[in-house]
Amino acid sequence: MSVLPSALDSYRIPLKNLTEVTMFTLLGFTDDFELQVYLFLLFLAIYIFTLVGNLGLVVLVMVDSRLHTPMYYFLSVLSVLDACYSTVVTPKMLVNFLAENKSISFVGCATQMLLFVTLGTTECFLLAAMAYDRYVAIYNPLLYAVHMSPRVYVPLITASYVGGILHGTLHTVAIFSLSFCASSEIRHVFCDMPALLAISCSDTHINQLLLFYFVGSIEIVTILIVLVSYFFILLASLRMRSAEGRRKVFSTCGAHLTGVSIYHGTILFSYMRPSSSYASNHDMIVSIFYTIVIPMLNPIIYSLRNKDVKEAMKKLFEKLWLINKAHF
Repeated sequence: MSVLPSALDSYRIPLKNLTEVTMFTLLGFTDDFELQVYLFLLFLAIYIFTLVGNLGLVVLVMVDSRLHTPMYYFLSVLSVLDACYSTVVTPKMLVNFLAENKSISFVGCATQMLLFVTLGTTECFLLAAMAYDRYVAIYNPLLYAVHMSPRVYVPLITASYVGGILHGTLHTVAIFSLSFCASSEIRHVFCDMPALLAISCSDTHINQLLLFYFVGSIEIVTILIVLVSYFFILLASLRMRSAEGRRKVFSTCGAHLTGVSIYHGTILFSYMRPSSSYASNHDMIVSIFYTIVIPMLNPIIYSLRNKDVKEAMKKLFEKLWLINKAHF
C-alpha cells in the first residue's frame, strides 16, 4: 500500500556506506523474548482460526447446492484470498517471534511483497465487484440470473486478479530496482513498501509518487463503486413493501458493507494520514490488523449475519454427526 511521499522522508535512514545488501532483517515489535512468546501464541491462534474459518466457508459453499449462486462464489474467492493473504505474512512472523535470526533473503522479501500487494489489491477490486453483485440482486432480482451469469461474474473475478497482479508487479519491480546500502534492518514484521523505501539509498521520489497515485486511484475507484452500489440498494430497499424483505436486504448487505468499511478504513488510516501523525510502530500495528486480523474477521462477519450460511453450516454438521454415529 502507500503513504504520502513526505511521510517516508520523515524517517529515512541516512546513507552510511555503499555495500549492497542481499539479506534483510525484520525487526518486528519488540526484543522482549517473553512478550514475543505471548505474541507467538496469540497470532498462531489467529492464523489457525483464519485458515479454518475461510477454508471452511469455501468447503461449505462447495458442498451445499443452495449456496451455488454468484454471491457465494464471490464470497468463496474472498475467503481464499484472505487465507492466502494471511499466509503471506503470518508464518514468517511466527518464526521470527521465536528465532534469533530474523533475516529474510532479498528474493524472499521481494516475493513476499509481490504476493502481499497483489492479494491486497485483488481484494479491493473483489469487494467492489461484490457490491455491484448485491446491487444487481436487489435492484432487479427477477433478472439477477441473467445480469450476473457466469459470463459476468467470472470476468469480474478474473479482472480483479489481473489488476492485483499488475499492481503488485509494478511496485515490486520499481522498489527492488533500487539500491539498498544504507541499512538492512526493516522496521516492520514483513516486507512492506514504505518500510523498504525508508532504507533505500537511491532516490525514491518516483516510487513514492507511484505508490501515492496508484494506490490512491485504486482506493478512490473501488470505494466509489461501493458507495454508488449501496446508494441504489438503499433506494431499492425503500421501495420495498415488505418489512421482512427490507430486513433481509439490510442483513445481507450490512455484512458486506461492514467488511468493506473495516478493510478500507484501516488502509486509509495507515497510509493516507498526514505525515506529521505518522509513526512506524503505529503503522506496523495497523498493517497487522488488515493483513492478519481482518482475514480472521471476514468469515465471522459474513457467516454469523447470513441466514443461508448458518443453515448450510447446521446441515453440514448434522450430516457429519450422522456419518460419525453410523461409523461407530
